[in-house]
Amino acid sequence: MLRIVAHVSLLAGALALGACGFADSRAPVPDFMRLKEAEQPPPEPPPDVKRVVREQIDVVFLNTSYPREVQVALPHHEVRGAGWTACVRAQLTSATGSALGIQTYIVTINGGKVIDRRRAEADDFCGSETYEPI
Repeated sequence: MLRIVAHVSLLAGALALGACGFADSRAPVPDFMRLKEAEQPPPEPPPDVKRVVREQIDVVFLNTSYPREVQVALPHHEVRGAGWTACVRAQLTSATGSALGIQTYIVTINGGKVIDRRRAEADDFCGSETYEPI
């Protein structure tokens, strides 16, 4: 019987101490019991948007759209995330061969690669950007 009581006591003590290991950084427990705050990685430096777009033009525009007069704006650090966003615009051609005119896209760059792109909308910041040819 004493053996069972000892095992139950040890198990209860282990569970109680184990639960202390999950206290977050703002919990009212001693420092050694708190989880450490996750360190944020330093932001990556601004990418060379001209080079990235030039090297990955097929990711930004379809090959069949025959992009010409491609221009890029300076990159902006993403609000949510570690990447960068930049506006890219070019004269494009539709699949039927008719001119689409200037089309503007917002590209997301992370680690020197275009990881996403979407068409810019009227309420995006691309309308007020200054563009340079690649």
